[in-house]
Amino acid sequence: MNYPRFLAFWGFLLLALLTSIGLPLILPQGLRSQPAAKFVLLSLDGATPHLVEEFIAQGILPADRGLGWLQQQGVSAQQFTVATPSLTAPSHIAIATGATAVQNNITANRFHLLGTPFEQTISGFAAPIGGHYLSGQEATAPTVTPLWVTLRQAGKQVVAATFPGADGAEIIEPTQKTVLQSAEVRTVDYTVPFGRGLGSATGFSLTRRDFVSAGTEVVEQLRQAGWRSLSPVLQNRMPLEELTVEEQIYSIQVAAIDTTDNSLEDYDTLVIFDSTHGISQGPFQLPATGPAYLQVNQPSQPVYLEGSPSRAGTRFFVSTFASDLSTVRLLRYAVNAIPRNAAVLADVDDINEHVGFWPPQPDFRLVQRLSPGLDSFSDQELETAYLDQVQTFVDYQTQVALRAIQQNPDADLILTYLVQPDGAGHQFLLTDPRQATNPRDATTILSGQDPAKIQRYQTYLQLAYQAADAAVQRLIAAIGTDRTGQLNRNLIVTSDHGFAPFHTAVDIEQLLKAKGLERDRVRAIPSGSAVNIYINLQGREPDGIVSRSEYVQIQQQIIETLAAAVDQNANYTRGDRRPIFNQIYPRPVPDDWNSPEFGRSTTAWIGQDSGDVFALLQTGYNFDGVQRPPVSRLGDPIANEPILSIPSFYGTHGYDATSPEMQGIFYAAGPQIGQGNIAKLRSIDIAPTLLRELAIDPNPNLQGQPIDLSKP
Repeated sequence: MNYPRFLAFWGFLLLALLTSIGLPLILPQGLRSQPAAKFVLLSLDGATPHLVEEFIAQGILPADRGLGWLQQQGVSAQQFTVATPSLTAPSHIAIATGATAVQNNITANRFHLLGTPFEQTISGFAAPIGGHYLSGQEATAPTVTPLWVTLRQAGKQVVAATFPGADGAEIIEPTQKTVLQSAEVRTVDYTVPFGRGLGSATGFSLTRRDFVSAGTEVVEQLRQAGWRSLSPVLQNRMPLEELTVEEQIYSIQVAAIDTTDNSLEDYDTLVIFDSTHGISQGPFQLPATGPAYLQVNQPSQPVYLEGSPSRAGTRFFVSTFASDLSTVRLLRYAVNAIPRNAAVLADVDDINEHVGFWPPQPDFRLVQRLSPGLDSFSDQELETAYLDQVQTFVDYQTQVALRAIQQNPDADLILTYLVQPDGAGHQFLLTDPRQATNPRDATTILSGQDPAKIQRYQTYLQLAYQAADAAVQRLIAAIGTDRTGQLNRNLIVTSDHGFAPFHTAVDIEQLLKAKGLERDRVRAIPSGSAVNIYINLQGREPDGIVSRSEYVQIQQQIIETLAAAVDQNANYTRGDRRPIFNQIYPRPVPDDWNSPEFGRSTTAWIGQDSGDVFALLQTGYNFDGVQRPPVSRLGDPIANEPILSIPSFYGTHGYDATSPEMQGIFYAAGPQIGQGNIAKLRSIDIAPTLLRELAIDPNPNLQGQPIDLSKP
């Protein structure tokens, strides 16, 4: 008798019997096997720990779903320190590389690449990860390696759904047109880039005089599409707009119909369509959508721009609609598309064809009245439109993540990202009595604040957190749980930074100009509350004009200018004389001024492409949000070009990441994750932790340390 086969046969029958009657099989420790670790990592942009905890405690976020459920089921970081500066691009690349912003060379959301023309800038989301050669060539030995590169080299499957850095893009030096980073470094097994804008939003105000009787063709098209108007169909006298996108011209038309059966001329629906395609009846195959049918304060509706090379689209929203058409106000949101990066075109098309075109994301230009055509809109109308964008865009990004999971069920790591609650934090974090509730009125601070607006903005912020939390729950449901309630794969939900309210906008260009620092010699590139200040050095920038001896003098002048900048207005300093800058870091100057390292030296705070001076503001101050023309603060001397002024929005980040307001969230649960609290964790610890959990030897360039998530 073949005893091994005999024993294996009866062992198999015993296993089947125990399984069929629901009894657990207890194996000796040495014979137990753990399922291969698989992870989903979701970044909620700007999610702030104290707000999450406050909203869960108040019942605004449910304790048994989403973030609350993760908090109960798994591990939470009591202190999660993000990258400095605490900005979106640096923090996400720190998560992906396990290295600081200085080490990974993504030093801000926008900065200057040394060795390129002085006026040229680059987005931190589209810059070479790990640096580049100043000659304009790709680095053969980059300072860091994204974890997805390491994982794929080890045979692991990685998915990225709109996660910064993993976009399949080839990074090109704009002047020489050389490759600074190949698409291969930024491509994973299923790669969906974040969308891009192709045209800004605009508002339209119409009256009854703008409408005439519709032609028979439009009436017949509506009938064939299944729409019947109980009052005569009306159409705009002139096109709503001639919209040009990628050299394609779309003549946008609007018709008004009455669907209310009340024997009154009572219009309630607008139909938006392109005159070239008319009111087609469908069915429509994504990304196509056909016409948009709009009613007041209902969710915005998509309009795909047929024939656009990038497969672009937009959405329309009606904020005011009088039934007699005496007052009609509607918004056409920004035009957007997913970049059609050659390396990931199949994945982009998969999303376009199964989720739809990239929709407009929450647009600060609406709330801040920076888009055209908004003069007649009330604040509440624009705020309602912004919240509509929050809901529709979070839903879209969540659908992208779910599609990525569905298409790649066996992926070892899935990276995904949501822009909320960051956008709402910027617009609605109105929590400091020194913030002007009316950005155009300096007297609306302190006792002059509008309590109704403060309450309204608090509600809006809560709605954004609820939308993000609902997305977390949808991911939990998609991952699924076993019979014990344990997630089928590990889920980490983190954020790239926290948020702080600010009351004062700082015009860094005016500050430097006031001290005689000329723009052709010194250039400041701010991001949030961080700034890189560059000197146009001869021999480093191709158009450099500053000698090495001048460089030393100018750098010292910049340092002294920033250090001397103070706020003496008691309305904003609470009676103290307060420095505006918190940290100032200069690029080191070699002892030998003839050294080839002159203008290239680095430190723990100055990376290859950092400014020659890098600085961080104090909380309460921000570089963004300067209004044009600027609005002087209450109690400041009147000036045509003030350095300090009232900002156009309310919340920001980018400060020193060790400050309590900039802390991020970290929650995790799943088969390989225990329960409890981790006292301290950093964004740079995530990559080494994931590599260890996925049984991959860490890259030597990692600066973070792996954390044992099974034993918090």
